[in-house]
Amino acid sequence: MTVTDGVPRLVRRVVRACLDLWGAPGLADAAELAATELIANVARHVPDRRCLLTVERRLPAGVRVEVRDGAPALPPPPRAAGPEEESGRGLALVALITDAWGVLPHPEGGKTVWFELAAESPPGGEGRRNV
Repeated sequence: MTVTDGVPRLVRRVVRACLDLWGAPGLADAAELAATELIANVARHVPDRRCLLTVERRLPAGVRVEVRDGAPALPPPPRAAGPEEESGRGLALVALITDAWGVLPHPEGGKTVWFELAAESPPGGEGRRNV
């Protein structure tokens, strides 16, 4: 897909629909936000604004979201943006609200930026924090 103005809203709907279908609606808010950040990075940093979104079910009720693009430049590590900066917080936010994330460079060019959210733990249990 090519990232245009309506794509972030479409991505949020697709991610939420998948999680609702898979019985993990409690992960939807964090997944929507993180996916939107990855899509925004494509719009900002990938010259042709093209990417492939993959939403993969992780049993018992988790999810992995991947955004693959053809740009060779890898994203910088998350950082603390200053209060006057208008950007630079996206990957720090993804790192904060997901259980895992990373970047896979592809030998033929491009990369995949991904994140995972684990199934919510039962009340009083150990595991993923509520966001």
